[in-house]
Amino acid sequence: MITSVSNEKVKRVKKLYLKKYRDEAGAFLLEGVKPVREAAENGREIFCLFGTEGALARIPFAGEKIAVSEEVYASASEEKNPEGVLAVVKKPDLSPVRSEGRCLLLDGVRDPGNLGTIIRTAAAAGYKRIYLKGCADPFNPKTVRASMSGVFGVTLCSVGEDFSRYLGVPVYAADMGGENVFHTEKKDVCIALGGEANGLSPEVRAAAEKIVSVPMEAGSESLNVAVAAGILMYALKK
Repeated sequence: MITSVSNEKVKRVKKLYLKKYRDEAGAFLLEGVKPVREAAENGREIFCLFGTEGALARIPFAGEKIAVSEEVYASASEEKNPEGVLAVVKKPDLSPVRSEGRCLLLDGVRDPGNLGTIIRTAAAAGYKRIYLKGCADPFNPKTVRASMSGVFGVTLCSVGEDFSRYLGVPVYAADMGGENVFHTEKKDVCIALGGEANGLSPEVRAAAEKIVSVPMEAGSESLNVAVAAGILMYALKK
């Protein structure tokens, strides 16, 4: 059992909280007994498990298990109430592929929590492909945590200014001044949502066939992007 926070294995795990090292290692962190167990049982590519002996014993995994003291684990975890185990998981390829039905285009969604919540909702609503344009890292631990393992239920694609070449369905962009989404025909579309600070970029707005909105009471502020995304996904789903 590792009892020193200076151990090299501990240091390598802690580095994965930084995007630079996630990119270099091609790996990200998944924390918590339930998500780690589900990842192991569903055959996700896991490099190793890292945790306390008690927590590691609860995970059916034949690969490398790095046992550490509770003090060492607490130093390596960012959870407020750590459950004692995390997995170092291989990052999937984010190369874009053409959509085959309803999907999302996230345009500058920079908040990791909002991004994770959208991914979680998309997986539940059947929007299996998400195009990320200038967004937060989907493998940021905060994003992974908020997605509740949703990162395994969707295909994430990183795109740039050429995003439209990958979209095989019409783009419906979300904006407060758009058509009431509940009066819009349900169909397979790409729902485009802008970031919290700047909204939709001009190029995404220009690519939209229709602008849609979630109706609100007079005087209301704009909805949180993750909340709006969830409403739009279900409102437009056939």
